[in-house]
Amino acid sequence: MQTPFRFFAIGLGILLGTPAWAQVESTQQQTTTAPAPTITQEPAPAMPSIQDVRSPLNTISNRPRATTGAQPGAAAGAGQTGLTPGARTAFPGSDLQLRIQEFEFQQLQQDLQADQRERNEFQQFVMQSIGRDLPMFGANLFRTVPSTFAPVDNVPVAADYVVGPGDEIQIRAWGQIDVDYNAAVDRDGTISVPKVGVINVAGIKANDLPAYLKTVFGRTFRNFQLTATLGKLRSIQIFVVGQAKRPGTYTVSSLSTLVTAVFAAGGPSSKGSMRNIQLKRGNQVVAEFDLYDMLLSGDKSRDAKLLPGDVIYIPPVGPLVAVTGSVNVPAVYELRQSTVLFDLIRWAGGLATTAAGQKATVERIEDHKARKVEEFPLDMGGLSRSIRDGDLVTVYSLVPRFDNAVALRGDVAQPGRFPWREGMRVRDLIPDREALLARDYWIKRNQAVGLDKNVTNILNQQAATGTRLTVEDLNQRRKPGSELDATIGDTIRRLQTESEAAKFLDPNQVSSATQASRLQQVDKDESAKLDAARADALRLVNQIKPLHEVNWDYAVIERLNRNDLTTSLVPFNLGKAVIDGDPEQNLLLQPGDIVTVFSKQDIKVPISKQTQYIRLEGEFKGAGVYQILPGETLRQLVERVGGFTPNAYLYGAQYTRESTRVQQEKTLDEALNRLEKDIGRFNALRAQNVTSPEDAASLKQQAENQQALLVRLRQIKPFGRVVLELPEDAQIADLPELPLEDGDRFLVPSKPSMVSVFGSVYTESSFIYRPEKRVEDYISQAGGPTRGADESSIYVLRADGSVKSKQQSGFFTASLERSRLMPGDSIVVPVELDRTTVTRALKDISQIFYQFGLGAAAVKVIRQ
Repeated sequence: MQTPFRFFAIGLGILLGTPAWAQVESTQQQTTTAPAPTITQEPAPAMPSIQDVRSPLNTISNRPRATTGAQPGAAAGAGQTGLTPGARTAFPGSDLQLRIQEFEFQQLQQDLQADQRERNEFQQFVMQSIGRDLPMFGANLFRTVPSTFAPVDNVPVAADYVVGPGDEIQIRAWGQIDVDYNAAVDRDGTISVPKVGVINVAGIKANDLPAYLKTVFGRTFRNFQLTATLGKLRSIQIFVVGQAKRPGTYTVSSLSTLVTAVFAAGGPSSKGSMRNIQLKRGNQVVAEFDLYDMLLSGDKSRDAKLLPGDVIYIPPVGPLVAVTGSVNVPAVYELRQSTVLFDLIRWAGGLATTAAGQKATVERIEDHKARKVEEFPLDMGGLSRSIRDGDLVTVYSLVPRFDNAVALRGDVAQPGRFPWREGMRVRDLIPDREALLARDYWIKRNQAVGLDKNVTNILNQQAATGTRLTVEDLNQRRKPGSELDATIGDTIRRLQTESEAAKFLDPNQVSSATQASRLQQVDKDESAKLDAARADALRLVNQIKPLHEVNWDYAVIERLNRNDLTTSLVPFNLGKAVIDGDPEQNLLLQPGDIVTVFSKQDIKVPISKQTQYIRLEGEFKGAGVYQILPGETLRQLVERVGGFTPNAYLYGAQYTRESTRVQQEKTLDEALNRLEKDIGRFNALRAQNVTSPEDAASLKQQAENQQALLVRLRQIKPFGRVVLELPEDAQIADLPELPLEDGDRFLVPSKPSMVSVFGSVYTESSFIYRPEKRVEDYISQAGGPTRGADESSIYVLRADGSVKSKQQSGFFTASLERSRLMPGDSIVVPVELDRTTVTRALKDISQIFYQFGLGAAAVKVIRQ
């Protein structure tokens, strides 16, 4: 009878040992864990506010500020430390692209918030009516930074530009007089030129300036040439008033026009008119501009140049209408004069492709009292109907209905809609078996190569000769210049797991525990390469994995009853309808029917009708993926494929099953949850007896270690191993008559040549297997137990996954020390219980390992 003490001792040993019976690689390196260095983290620099970051391309610098105390969140001493000349200040996210994105996002967020605050009353009315926020037409044109539209200094000067105070004139003359002079126009409109004197240039147009100056110079000199151009131009002050987004006084270039000034002011607000922007000079309206002309047709001919003191007035918005639905530009539009429905749809960019095209509805406010709905046909008469202030026009879209189609979906070659015809039946829609071969089938079958061509040739040679190539063999035989990012050895070492890629390598070469360890050590920078390599390897290994198979017994027609609009399901036998042409199953189709073909995975069918597969790997004469015959057992399958090779080590075979893995995973999760609660109660009881800070610190450290151990335990995933309980010299006849399940995997390794000793010994290592040696001989070869070893709890992890401990020794059985070992066994020498106070509350760990057969890979994870 197995006692709890036995489980407890085994658990302690597993925690402290590192058995790896499946690992044939040398494990002579001693792993030591250095204490983690203390890292002092500096506080992250604060993100500058939007007021400090005017442009993403500006140089960001932390300039000293006069402060009376430390700023909140500032590092100590920041106020006393100045910037060293040439030093660069830190900016969160030094990547320029990231800074630009952050700035643009902040700008967009502010603009959207501003738009929500600035909705006019009609926009709010429309939103309440249709549940959608419609923008003012053209408002998005003014969301960009105003400086984008400011005129630059190097644009050509218009011929009719009038020279005035503040302008710069560049004069070049040669001949009898040599002049190279830049003259600034004074307040009185004059310039002073050496050797010539004072010249009045105010009011002269730019195209007349060279001739005018040549005339003035000609009064004093003869035989010369002269050119005169404008340099820096004067700035003028204008006023933007009314319903602008940013009304105020603006200093702009003298080349500015009405449109550029409107852009500088952010455009009209949601309460301002876009159709009647006025330019006032003195008490006269000198120009009126309709932004719709520019927005709809690009016409800017009514734009006007600005003079100092000009006033741009944006009056309140005029009559408003909204258009929504299936149009290209749904928005709120401003009316200027009598408008018909045709004009409104034209402003909205016309009807969308999905518009119904027959009619539109108009919600209208009558005499500011009530609302009513009118309907306009979209013909010449309807399009000529007038639109009023407050109208809400809705253009409806097409109903996604097919009047003359039937649909085919599911596991078929060509899912989609097909035209219906009178007398059409199921067999007309699915004419033969080929119509049920889905595209995924051909895509997978066309993937002839999963790795590069050189590796494929090597693997083909391996299959033809029956040899087992090592990782180093693959790398040496592989030709240079391959496109793989890593060597084949690197790829397979990282990707080989219990269920993938094992058929390409000698099973004795790399264990699953080693693979788990190496995967955890992959650098983050290589994760992308590893993911790509993993996808290639899985595609190669699973290439012959069967696809979903068609359920020939059941398919269904989904049909709408036109009378009461209810949906009914009409089932039929797909095989009889398509293959046999049975008139009772080859049903008549109606317009709008949907035919669905299911796979055997979609709806579970009887096991006798399922196609099941098993994977045989390792030392089989015919390793591969095989279809399970009805009622076939494990022994029958092995005999059918030709049995094992002479190198087969059946005692160390691994048989895994998916249903077992799922159940083990569920039970393991429940056990760990129970263990976590026990640890919590144990620590709570200990906390009541704490009397000193030292005891409290010790208890805290112990609790942290326990939680870290639980985290590592939760990383362990059962792989569904089924212990076959085979004798040490097992042959085919010893295999159990185990019924097979779909997805089972049977791995038979070659015979290993090592026995490992781990735990509290002086030299943890693997030793060559000798049949005459016993447990005590290998422990002595490892240097013997240390002073802290618990010699009464020594146990052996057998190659078949079982555990043998001292508690199993009896009067008629040999003691554990005198027990004979098998190749691949591992001896674990635990630490004395008193030296492992952390594990006192973890007695269930031994049961967890024993019940789930987690083996060396799990021990590897726990001891990291």
